[in-house]
Amino acid sequence: MGRRVFITGLGLIAPHGEDPESVFDRIYQGDSAVRMVRSGTVDFGSDLPLATADFTPKDRIPKTQQLFMARASQMAVVAAEGALQSSGLFGVGQEGPEDGEIGVYMGCGLGGAEILQEGYRTYFVRQSRRGRPSTVPMIMASGPASHISMRFGLHGPTHTYSIACASSTVAIGEAFRAIRDGYLDTALSGGAEAMLNDGSIAAWERLGVLASSHTDGPEASSRPFDLERTGFVLGEGAALLVLEAESALQERAVDPIAEIIGYGVSSDAFSLTEPHAAGQEAAMRSAITDADIEREEVQYVNAHATGTPSGDPIEIEAIKSIFEDHASNLAVSSTKSVHGHLVGASGALETAISAIALQKGRIPPTANLTHPDPSCDLDCVAEYGREAPELTVAISNSFAFGGSNATLVLRKV
Repeated sequence: MGRRVFITGLGLIAPHGEDPESVFDRIYQGDSAVRMVRSGTVDFGSDLPLATADFTPKDRIPKTQQLFMARASQMAVVAAEGALQSSGLFGVGQEGPEDGEIGVYMGCGLGGAEILQEGYRTYFVRQSRRGRPSTVPMIMASGPASHISMRFGLHGPTHTYSIACASSTVAIGEAFRAIRDGYLDTALSGGAEAMLNDGSIAAWERLGVLASSHTDGPEASSRPFDLERTGFVLGEGAALLVLEAESALQERAVDPIAEIIGYGVSSDAFSLTEPHAAGQEAAMRSAITDADIEREEVQYVNAHATGTPSGDPIEIEAIKSIFEDHASNLAVSSTKSVHGHLVGASGALETAISAIALQKGRIPPTANLTHPDPSCDLDCVAEYGREAPELTVAISNSFAFGGSNATLVLRKV
């Protein structure tokens, strides 16, 4: 039996804002952050529903540092500061925690996507070889983790997991394992993603997985489990969690937000883009076994469900397969319906949402679920959030392109 691991701090840069409590409240109310945004130029481009973060580094990051930071890294550093402050590890105005032996475990899918686009534009359009000297380090997916480590003087292990949509769930899971198994006492873990640039959006469009604007408006475009779903809404942001061993938490007399009790991963070994129920089931089963609980103890599933025609029913199939008769007792919801799909940062944001849901005893809804798909026939908490004072155990799923699956199990404290 390993050590207990708790979430003691949260920091967000999300489409709904930065304050975790306010972000959760808006998500609980089904308030969509999706808006219609122009991608490309007036003559060459398209209008798409996207979930952008209202973020600028302004005076929050020294200008000399901003020059070497892609947008994902900027958001990660500011979210990390929020997480450290909310955990009490350091206060406003401090350079970093007194104890620098803190690990950094980050998920990021594409790194500095906008910097890569800028480099290609300089070379191919302007026909110049004089791009940014800092292009290479700025485009690396490891940028957010490295900048967090440098900014706050964190000398523990600094790792990046780039596993598409499962990136930050895996990052949190690996940090959880490291603390549980005694390799470190404290970790800053989560994800950051910023790929809302013209080139990346065009690539996602070509793949045919992005949602079109709904007749009820762009706010209704993300529709997991709904018959009228057409794909997912791309989003951006960063979400950071402070994880601490019970002994470290007790020394500081801090009230935790939630406890992480299990983590499971699997690979479909099936397709680069098509999900597979057996692989998803394996990740959930592994996480529940790791948590050393009975499957009947799980009450809420924060689903990966992105709103693609094929993906949502497959996740429901996997949930039914592992939970069997208990599946009908579960509350299942996809908060991507209001904050979009943050790709490498999605799992971290959804883990944060699940932790607050446990703390508050309130289950967030699947917004825009007005025409339920008969193939998604579980209790998908349609449209309105639900008071759940007895909520004790939740799982959060992230299922990625390439067939990588990850599940976390959280418990109320």
